[in-house]
Amino acid sequence: MSPHRRYSALALLLLSSWQQGADAFTTAVQKRSNVLSATTSTSLAAEGLGSTAAVEERPTKDDAATIVTNLTAEEAKKALIDLIPRMTGSEEEYRAVESYVNLLEEKYSPVQTIGFLNLAMAGEWQLLFSTNLTGRPNRKLRMTELIQRIEADGFGGKLINSAQWSYADNEEGTFDTNGSFNIKCSYNINQGARMVIDLDQHELRPANGSGIPSDVPAMVALLERAIPKEMFHPNDHAMDTTYLDADLRIARMTGAKYEGVRNIFFRKGQLEIKPGL
Repeated sequence: MSPHRRYSALALLLLSSWQQGADAFTTAVQKRSNVLSATTSTSLAAEGLGSTAAVEERPTKDDAATIVTNLTAEEAKKALIDLIPRMTGSEEEYRAVESYVNLLEEKYSPVQTIGFLNLAMAGEWQLLFSTNLTGRPNRKLRMTELIQRIEADGFGGKLINSAQWSYADNEEGTFDTNGSFNIKCSYNINQGARMVIDLDQHELRPANGSGIPSDVPAMVALLERAIPKEMFHPNDHAMDTTYLDADLRIARMTGAKYEGVRNIFFRKGQLEIKPGL
């Protein structure tokens, strides 16, 4: 199916929304590890780690694993949050993320009632890290934020993945259009904390005062490459909450397409990302 036919309905939605008056993550590049292949997001880069001095002695994999397993859940959480903004793309970093996530999931005691689960999940969550971001950055598109908003209602609710974008719709390369791209879904909880997700619609919404991209399907295709696939195409899979506290949430996908993919979220407004510090 061609991109123009594929997104024709979305383009009509865009024009309809624009007539009513529209409201508005530098994408990360990726590198996959063997088990928990990881890609940083939210203005993080994965370009590879420079060589270290030959005299430096690194811990072995077994030593590193022992160190991680001896951490408390709070220590592992702090180490994970400290590491993600500083990642440079080394295999050691990805193994560390894998170890921290595994430890947090192992020590996690799931919420026992739907009321407490909804209270803990509801709100806006900023994506920090995905193991399934495989598209490469494009100089015409810039994403500044990727948020997942959960509106819980008993054993169901709404889930909205929202990306803030700027687009260079000119030969000079200046970002002259901007807005939000919303992936609106419904979900039901059918066992434990497993959320079965159904896509309702994609919505491209320019910001107030912004122009409309001249080629909407082409711009949406760039967004599709930049957003993790399980967030852009949420049908045909379910999402397990494998760790949850007041400000950190880890979700594991299950299903034929995205089995084992993990997303790490932090509650919006609770963490300031400073890459490289």
